[in-house]
Amino acid sequence: MPRFRNTKRQVREILAADDWRDRLVELDEYRPGDLAAPLLNLRLDKDEAVRWRSVTAFGMVADRLAQASMEKARVLMRTLMWYMNEESGNLGWSIPCFMGEAMARNERIAREFHKILASYIFCDAECDGNFLDHPELRRDVYWGLARLASVRPELVAHGERFLVAGLDDGDAYNRAYAAWTLGLIGAKGGRERFEALRGDDAPVRTFRNDAIVDSTVGALVGEALERLG
Repeated sequence: MPRFRNTKRQVREILAADDWRDRLVELDEYRPGDLAAPLLNLRLDKDEAVRWRSVTAFGMVADRLAQASMEKARVLMRTLMWYMNEESGNLGWSIPCFMGEAMARNERIAREFHKILASYIFCDAECDGNFLDHPELRRDVYWGLARLASVRPELVAHGERFLVAGLDDGDAYNRAYAAWTLGLIGAKGGRERFEALRGDDAPVRTFRNDAIVDSTVGALVGEALERLG
């Protein structure tokens, strides 16, 4: 336990720093297996910036682990899946973000687990998904899919019809992230709904390009339309 606390404290200090991006290299001094638990714990930190930055750091750690031992990386990803299981007794906050970041960083992880991530927004019996009833948990899934799509859009394209359905979600974040992801995969199926959502000024505060950004549903829809041409 002392080692865990010390590692968590040291990692948090890095993530809370203004030059955190440059300091991530310091994590190379730790074994990747020693960083996973502290980073998962930091996803619940009181500081919003630390919470998001822990996602970035986790992706780097998962990549290092996969390069050293794919089997250990599989165990790590299955641990994340367990967090998403109600039987685990855990809250799945941010876990899909960690999953998406790991897949964006490492292709082997992505190819083995991308369908699992997408299954959390499957919304009909035909696909036998793991649909999350909680809209705020679905936010993290949509964000994770957007992050994966920004690097490997071909691994998200199979979920197009569920992403289109997400444009009608009652949660503003889910509408925004669904549009963001559809734009990244070049899906034209949601174009009519995009037009209807252009004026949606519901606020969305998210993490993009290493920074916390305030935007709106309509702004992210506009970006998607630009990508579609």
